[in-house]
Amino acid sequence: MKIGSAADLEAVRQAGMQKLRPGKPRIAVGLATCGIAVGGNRVYERLREIIERDGLDIVLTKTGCIGYCKEEPLVNISIPNKPLVILHKVTEADVEEIVKQVSRGKVPADKALCRVPSWDHVTGCTLEYGKGFSKIPLYEKVPFFKAQKKVILRDAGLINPEDIDEYIAVGGYAAALKALTGMDPETIIKEVENSGLRGRGGAGFPTGQKWRITRDAKADKKYILCNADEGDPGAYMNRNEMESDPHMLIEGMIIGAFAMGAAKGFIFIRAEYPLAIKRLKLAIGQAREYGLLGSNIFGTGFSFDIGIATGAGAFVCGESTALVASIEGRTGRPHPRPPRLTDIGGGLFGYPTDLNNVETWCNVPVIMANGSDWYSRIGAEGNTGTKVFSLVGKVDRVGLVEVPLGTTLHTIVSDIGNGGANNKKVKAVQTGGPSGGCIPLRLFETTVDYESLNRVGSIMGSGGIVVMDEDTDMVDIARYFINFATGESCGKCVPCREGLKHALLLLNRIMAKKGTKKDIETLALLSDTIVATSLCGLGQTAPNPVLTTLAYFREEYDALVKP
Repeated sequence: MKIGSAADLEAVRQAGMQKLRPGKPRIAVGLATCGIAVGGNRVYERLREIIERDGLDIVLTKTGCIGYCKEEPLVNISIPNKPLVILHKVTEADVEEIVKQVSRGKVPADKALCRVPSWDHVTGCTLEYGKGFSKIPLYEKVPFFKAQKKVILRDAGLINPEDIDEYIAVGGYAAALKALTGMDPETIIKEVENSGLRGRGGAGFPTGQKWRITRDAKADKKYILCNADEGDPGAYMNRNEMESDPHMLIEGMIIGAFAMGAAKGFIFIRAEYPLAIKRLKLAIGQAREYGLLGSNIFGTGFSFDIGIATGAGAFVCGESTALVASIEGRTGRPHPRPPRLTDIGGGLFGYPTDLNNVETWCNVPVIMANGSDWYSRIGAEGNTGTKVFSLVGKVDRVGLVEVPLGTTLHTIVSDIGNGGANNKKVKAVQTGGPSGGCIPLRLFETTVDYESLNRVGSIMGSGGIVVMDEDTDMVDIARYFINFATGESCGKCVPCREGLKHALLLLNRIMAKKGTKKDIETLALLSDTIVATSLCGLGQTAPNPVLTTLAYFREEYDALVKP
């Protein structure tokens, strides 16, 4: 069917609720990349074998990742009139007992991570939890989740990312219907402006302002783009958002295209994300079948469609002008601005173009559904909303963390992440990927927002947080990231191409204990010069690991050089 009205959308929503609440036990296996990597597929296949072998009336399906990657494989159990229960660290050896318990209306308590009361209305839980359920910890009480606020990841790991009906069942595409049929472009842009949403790709530019510039551009054609070229080592926020809830991204782009007057959009995604690409293509196809992409969406006369462009993994293609060049089939190299993407001659195929990253687009349906006043009360002044971070490295609880902007590093690393892995003492974190800075433990009361991170020499980036412990050599860390940036430089401008190469030579000399204090001084001066004179954001931020380790861990440099 084609969804052309609120009544049509409600009919599909009811059908989706039947899938989430089928009147029989439902088992959903977490099959995002992290779950698959530790055996989720094998658990799924073993469940299927036993259910079919015994002829059991149990629904088996898949879901994405709820973010607690350390506890994968995760399996959701929904029994009629009972709460949704998440099992953790499930193996093939656990499957027989799980099926046995579920068929009796129970769950194996020893594998239960938590129950999710916020989903009681979705799963139809109307009875007392009873023995065996009430003793299972609440989701909100689990230390990893306790300090989080799920806005973007609200349904990740709970719905089937390959089924549009389940997305609609939990409210999906209602925001697009509201925006396209009940609001004009000016009202939509005003709502995004009032929300205070800033670009989640790292620069933090006000999203509504960018939309207005694109809307006001005088041209007969406009494009919108999604930057899904997540290139930071250790970062996988966008990957999971696309793998676990791809329709959220599509819905945000539909609303943005209507507001800016664009008929075509592209998602630029790295080829190294095969599962995300697969699920995006499936989601786009499902949206087209329902008439949510294509011609005359919701009977409004507005037409819009989305294509996928894959990148070859060049880190520099995360820069806007290099990304556009790559989509056009040219070498992914930045060009000087102006013209900017929003200008005629600067965007895709020369037309005004708006570019936002995955998470920015995913915020849009939330803002439209709940209103800018609701959204702007989350986070901090000038830094509204939440941010998803990948918490990785030498930290105990590895995973995806979503917190209000303005949350301290201490809360993220110590309270949510439980500090260093293997009882090691945390020494520092790096935020913002290879272009970010290394922040020492003594500055962990720093709040995670655009301005505060900049003040301590780092950046927000797309949201990677790499934890380093007491055994970490900070000079070697700086060398690692400079080596990465040197290899990823497009070579177009001299400061980045030659400056990073010489910075790496100096770091190698220092690490080999052949350097001098003069080399350290030269390294600092060279880093400042690269920041001030490089063409694009890659060169302008690449020296951050050097500058921050020099500022906060100078003694480690001094210990390696000759007097």
